Amino acid sequence: MDATLQAKLSIGLNRLDLPLNPPQIQQLVGFIKLIAKWNKTYNLTSIRDPEAMTNLHILDSLAIAPFVQGQRIIDVGTGAGIPGIPLAIALPDKDFILLDCNAKKTRFVQQAILELKLPNAAICHQRAENYHPDPLFDTALTRAFASLADIIALTAHLTHQNGIMLAMKGQHPELELATVGGHFKADIIPIAVPGCTAQRCLVKLTASTER
Repeated sequence: MDATLQAKLSIGLNRLDLPLNPPQIQQLVGFIKLIAKWNKTYNLTSIRDPEAMTNLHILDSLAIAPFVQGQRIIDVGTGAGIPGIPLAIALPDKDFILLDCNAKKTRFVQQAILELKLPNAAICHQRAENYHPDPLFDTALTRAFASLADIIALTAHLTHQNGIMLAMKGQHPELELATVGGHFKADIIPIAVPGCTAQRCLVKLTASTER
């Protein structure tokens, strides 16, 4: 299985123009295998096939790597560590906090961080609205987390004035954009995920006035 996953990852990474070294690719394979193993007991994700995870979880996460800004990154509602762990592997010079309030999922993420030896990632078992970091973050990431209005309400306090929020979405969220309001500017970035035919986009939210 390792060789098949490595080959799929290498092809996908080439299409994303995201060169990773062999140890990083092996870490990504190790992460897929950990999800598949723990999924049998913990039901971390509805996707069961490791090859499908490669496209729908790993490459989907890595497709946003060029848009991650700054040094301190928080993945809000990380679940099984997605997109935080793949991005921490691909961007070892950045520091990641993976935030979730689900205890069984944070236990898995902690184990994954240990087994994959990721010094630039740490887990935080907390609700987003109750988490008040110091210092604040440069980028807050969300994936399949909430509506844009709720994302702003729950995560805007996590980033500093020049920070950004990146919300991973499927189809263009036209109705959600109408709820953003005047304090934030929303830019829609089309995302192409290798091996995935479904629509993907990234909503970049930046403060348009002092908040």
